[in-house]
Amino acid sequence: MTHNETAAPASELAAENQALRERMAWLMEQAELNHSIMCRHQAFDLEIVGAGSFPVLIGTIFRTLPIISSLDGVTLSLLDEDDDILLVMEKLGVDFADFPQLLFVREEAALGFGLTRSANAQAPKPRLGAFVDAEHGKLFPDAAGALRSVAVVPLLRNKRLIGSLNLGSADAARFTPSLGTDFVEHMASIIAICLENVISNEMLKYIGLTDSLTGVYNRRYIDRRLLEEIARARRQDYRISFMYIDIDHFKRVNDSVGHQGGDEVLREVAARIKNELRRSDALGRFGGEEFVVLLIDADLGSASVVAERIRAGIADSLFNLPAGVKVAVSVSIGVTSLGDFDHDCSIEAVAQQLVAHADSALYQAKERGRNQVVCYPNSPSA
Repeated sequence: MTHNETAAPASELAAENQALRERMAWLMEQAELNHSIMCRHQAFDLEIVGAGSFPVLIGTIFRTLPIISSLDGVTLSLLDEDDDILLVMEKLGVDFADFPQLLFVREEAALGFGLTRSANAQAPKPRLGAFVDAEHGKLFPDAAGALRSVAVVPLLRNKRLIGSLNLGSADAARFTPSLGTDFVEHMASIIAICLENVISNEMLKYIGLTDSLTGVYNRRYIDRRLLEEIARARRQDYRISFMYIDIDHFKRVNDSVGHQGGDEVLREVAARIKNELRRSDALGRFGGEEFVVLLIDADLGSASVVAERIRAGIADSLFNLPAGVKVAVSVSIGVTSLGDFDHDCSIEAVAQQLVAHADSALYQAKERGRNQVVCYPNSPSA
């Protein structure tokens, strides 16, 4: 055997060893990378499981998931057929302007997975592939132009579709139909569990702040909201107004139509008041036949106009009760406003003063014959 023949196998062996070392180094690097990704996602899971409110959970998802998963777009679509989630969260003070990545759909079909409600229906699977603007543009309203591939992952609870987790990447090869989906399905299942738990807890919180008969807020909520709004009005320098509303001669109503009829009257009064309010305003029942209204960014003049519309809306149309019974109802309303705040006075004292002034105006309205609006410290508007 010549020297060249001996050297050739040695050099090939050295090259093969070098290739093996490089392969091993790459595998170790990938293992470390995968371990790091796994740790980041485990920390993410723990963080969202510990989220105590809807905005904290949503904010964590949108803030953290794009970073730990190197994504260029993350949105959530939630199925909300009757706007229950949207309305309750708004009433609990969630500002959806802070979460443009949160989308609501009213129909399951809008999620694009097909109907899943029959007993033998197959659970929907993630849809992975190239970004198509006509199909995916509405899922990524702020990032659509930068995306090349997407994964639309169903959010499922007990085989029930509650929404979708929408992931987008500028890398065309990131999400392809041949890619395994176990990881994203696991992530979506954790998010779905957290969403359902937090939404359920928020619904219970809302029930605890709501009058069960009329569906409007209870005194506990109004007392809390009043403090929050006074503090905000001080910071942002706008006016708030407050109304105290009392149904005139409600005992006579109960005596004439019975307590069930009286309950119907209370519900209808609440509905008619609500019809005159904006979504930013708050209507509460203080108990019995007394209601209160908190008007945001409204001075005494505009509040008195709203109060007069409420008074007329109740007095000018008979109430239709079951069994064809009709009854006339009227209300007396006291209105007051706070605009120039004494910053040396506590928020609690300001709130007590606001309620007391409205109550004083209501007393004057009743003394002057009822079915009218009196403003504190002004004269009656009707």
